[in-house]
Amino acid sequence: MDTLSTTDLLHDALGGGQAAWRELVGRYAPLVWQIARAHRLSLADAADVSQNTWITLAEKAGTIRTPERLGAWLATTARRECLRVIGARSREVSTDQVEWIVQRDDYSPEAAVLRSDRDDLLWRAFEQLSQRCRSLLGLMAFAPELNYAQLAKAVGVANASVSTTRARCLDLLRRKLAVFGMPEGATG
Repeated sequence: MDTLSTTDLLHDALGGGQAAWRELVGRYAPLVWQIARAHRLSLADAADVSQNTWITLAEKAGTIRTPERLGAWLATTARRECLRVIGARSREVSTDQVEWIVQRDDYSPEAAVLRSDRDDLLWRAFEQLSQRCRSLLGLMAFAPELNYAQLAKAVGVANASVSTTRARCLDLLRRKLAVFGMPEGATG
């Protein structure tokens, strides 16, 4: 089937060919998904955009005038769907915020998932810090016995600037976490 042109596949799909639909989805699903994720949508929203894009194709496939440009049609449809989702999100008022702060002694499955999500965001933000910040914060977290002189030597900064460098790095980490959607105080 992968030797058929997009025009032929779309024509077969319109005639009810399930294999043609599967081939079209196989060819273009990565494009639709990439567009949804490029709009920085959550996984759930990206999945909704993808699904709605394919539903729109199923509804309007017969109106496509240039089937050989189906990829562009799907890309445009996915972008419009992303903008619709983003617009709807800005009008939403959340009444049940996810509680990111999890007690250390809570071993429930829900707490484990929240801890895992929180930790993933934390490590993603940490990886985006400069090497100097990662080194300093890593040493302070995993080698708390080191004094400022030892930290300064290990990281390559002046003794007097360890505390200001630490503060700048932590502030940068907090800002990156906020960009990723983690509420302030959730790292406790």
